[in-house]
Amino acid sequence: MQKFFSNRRLVIIVVILVVCFGLMAGSVELRNRRSTPPVVQQFGNDIVGFADSAVAIPVNWLQTSFSSVNDLMNTYSENRELKQQVNELAQTKVRDQALANENKQLKSELKLGKSMTDYKTIAAAVLMRTPSSWQQQLVINKGQSNGIKKNMPVMSDGGLIGRIIEVNKTNSKVELLSDTNEASSRFAISIGSGSDVVNGIITGYNADTNELIMGQISSKAKLKKGAKVVTSGMGGITPKGLYVGKVTRVGKDDYGLAQKVYIKPATNFNDINIVTVAESTAQE
Repeated sequence: MQKFFSNRRLVIIVVILVVCFGLMAGSVELRNRRSTPPVVQQFGNDIVGFADSAVAIPVNWLQTSFSSVNDLMNTYSENRELKQQVNELAQTKVRDQALANENKQLKSELKLGKSMTDYKTIAAAVLMRTPSSWQQQLVINKGQSNGIKKNMPVMSDGGLIGRIIEVNKTNSKVELLSDTNEASSRFAISIGSGSDVVNGIITGYNADTNELIMGQISSKAKLKKGAKVVTSGMGGITPKGLYVGKVTRVGKDDYGLAQKVYIKPATNFNDINIVTVAESTAQE
């Protein structure tokens, strides 16, 4: 009897497995034949989809919230930095205005006219640079009709780049500081201030190292790397204080006697599109 029940149980298990496999096969066959799944499967799919949506909605909301909070914090940080920069610029502007007013009052009390640091500017665009003289000259779109005169200094990107050597009615030719012609005009420049000032002249340009060379130095004072170089204003044509560049190294001339100062220019001579011509008002 026990053996019968044991066999009966095995038969029931086999029948259930056969029915399950049959239902699975029928479901697959029915799904392949029909464009839509059976009602039971649709109901199951809807339940699963609803559950996925119920889980996905809060998860997506949390991700979006975290992302929004992170963006808000970044925006706040950037806004704080920009406000600080604006405040610093405002303070600098106020300080510059105060210094300008003080300078004006001092000139008035001392009954001074224009000084060597006073100059007017004329903005111009570069018209032409020929490949044969790319490092030596360029042509700008302002000339005699705009008040341009020969020997006026020319700047770009806040630094001195050369001077006017030829003036026409509507355009002018600029000789760059990178011109290696020995007959070209040179600028009187200075380094330092007060009793430590060192005067000299731009006497050359090293194209390999992109360095201006300062010669005819008036002092043996020690110069530090990174010291700022400006025009000295000697001669009256070039205003005093035009930025030239920074000291990169100090060496000797070919005979080992005189000092030579090597200067990194403030402007890239290969990329000049807009220039500013400075007109000294010291003699007006």
